[in-house]
Amino acid sequence: MKIVISPAKSLDYETKVPTTEFTEGIFLNEAEKLSGVLKKKSPKKLSELMHISDKLGELNWQRNQDWQLPFTINNAKQAVFAFKGDVYVGLDAYSLSEEKIKQLQQKLRILSGQYGVLKPLDLMQPYRLEMGTKLKVGAKENLYQYWGTKVTDALNEELEENEVFVNLASNEYFKVVKPKQLNAEIVTPVFKDYKNGKLKVISFFAKKARGLMVRYIIDNNIENTEDLKKFNYDGYAFDDNLSKGHELVFTR
Repeated sequence: MKIVISPAKSLDYETKVPTTEFTEGIFLNEAEKLSGVLKKKSPKKLSELMHISDKLGELNWQRNQDWQLPFTINNAKQAVFAFKGDVYVGLDAYSLSEEKIKQLQQKLRILSGQYGVLKPLDLMQPYRLEMGTKLKVGAKENLYQYWGTKVTDALNEELEENEVFVNLASNEYFKVVKPKQLNAEIVTPVFKDYKNGKLKVISFFAKKARGLMVRYIIDNNIENTEDLKKFNYDGYAFDDNLSKGHELVFTR
């Protein structure tokens, strides 16, 4: 089983990582090219490009100036421990055993505007570059054009025959993957909560649930769709009536 998730805007470069293991991203040359484009943009231009505050513009300008290869354990951090958004709260990688971290490394891939695709233990330096950002790079008008089929090709290289592919990424990030070119059955879990008597996808809860689903897969060595349907963390349960095709709906 392979899983993809989105990155997070919030980063944590302070908390001590529970492993000394690390790997290197496969698209560092592409990331460096993007870094070169970003380094030329002023804090004001970054704020306008990314629709962020002046303060965040300044922060990310400094991050861009500091970004440099090679990455080491002293100037970078393993991706799954560096991201700290809602998905990563649900996953709670810091509490995984070393054996489970190895399983996570094998199964999980993180889609990224800057790095293309990351394994959990791939080193990364702080950045902010959402996949939907209309950053012009040479003749490419945006990041979807920039990455083209590279992310899909990289995923295909790792996929084994009949391996299940679980899409737990947001629409913004999954758009960088070409589903028709992916050599796998794609399963997309959807998480809905009752609010005012109606079932809705509530962003905060849905993001956390995506992380919980990753954790469930790792905790229970899940390898097939039928076992995935048994997901029951945080009160969620599979709803057969609402699920259609490869979309698995979980409600609570």
